[in-house]
Amino acid sequence: MHFVASRPIILTVDDSEENLDFISGLLEDDYMVQTARSGEEALSAAHHFPRPELILLDICMPGMDGFEVCQRLKADPETSLIPVIFLTSLNQPEDEVKGLAGGAVDFITKPFKPAVVKARVRTHIELVRERQRGESLLANILPPKVIDELKNSGFSTPQLYDDVSVLFADLVNFTTLAAIIPPKTLLNELTEIFSAFDDILLQNGAQRIKTIGDAYLGVCGMPEPSQDHAVRLVRCGLEFIKFLQQRNGHGAHQWQIRIGINSGPVVAGIVGFARFQYDIFGDTVNLASRVQTASEPMHVCVSANTLQLLHGQFRVFDRGEVDLKGKGPTRLAYIS
Repeated sequence: MHFVASRPIILTVDDSEENLDFISGLLEDDYMVQTARSGEEALSAAHHFPRPELILLDICMPGMDGFEVCQRLKADPETSLIPVIFLTSLNQPEDEVKGLAGGAVDFITKPFKPAVVKARVRTHIELVRERQRGESLLANILPPKVIDELKNSGFSTPQLYDDVSVLFADLVNFTTLAAIIPPKTLLNELTEIFSAFDDILLQNGAQRIKTIGDAYLGVCGMPEPSQDHAVRLVRCGLEFIKFLQQRNGHGAHQWQIRIGINSGPVVAGIVGFARFQYDIFGDTVNLASRVQTASEPMHVCVSANTLQLLHGQFRVFDRGEVDLKGKGPTRLAYIS
């Protein structure tokens, strides 16, 4: 998750007090300007939180010069994405080539033209903010580990998780209600309900995988393993029901939900290329869906696979064997 300040933070690095004052005075109306007077100070400031979103870096400084500072910034995963603009009196083509090859995004030569400096800074700040917005959107649909894989290699390898719990939830009579509720109102209702479900999962160490219309799919025990994944996810299901009961007490529309949970191995990976989606697959997922279908409204129904992992932490009503489509007789239980 990225911290985004109300005004972009710019770090300007120069051993000349006059140059620092000039750049600060030029930019301080629009940006939060930080200053450093050496390469060492610049590296330290780049690691302070919140980090600068852009670094204006002089090349000719005593001790560590700008080229070395830029190389160190780019070699460090924590600062590698901060764009660097060189501000320098060096104006030979080979200097610019060296700077750009070292990771800089731009090169502004002295004497500075205020309009040029402002325009270049504005352009690169806009690019930074656009990247941050893209990463925030990506974080809503992909786990952090998958995002890192995509950044580093351009693809994500499907993974087998041996021991997880899977929750399916489905709103009762959604099709009937959707026919009488205005589309905008319906979308607002789903957004409010599913956002609350997301928060409940997050608070219990679980995560949403996806929604399909009124169907909601969550999982616990991946990508980080969890010894009590079944307990956590059953707790989520019970909190889903409690939330809807409270909401129905004052909401304009009354909603009920069916919940089914199953535990076992799943395969997780990205589906598609142009519009990829992170998803989970396998018999564990299919059975969780069948358990949900067999559940009564406003109940958490679990399979025997999940039941054996609960260790008596909930009240159990054993339903015995229920004939599930495509699965045959399957032992189910309600949890409260």
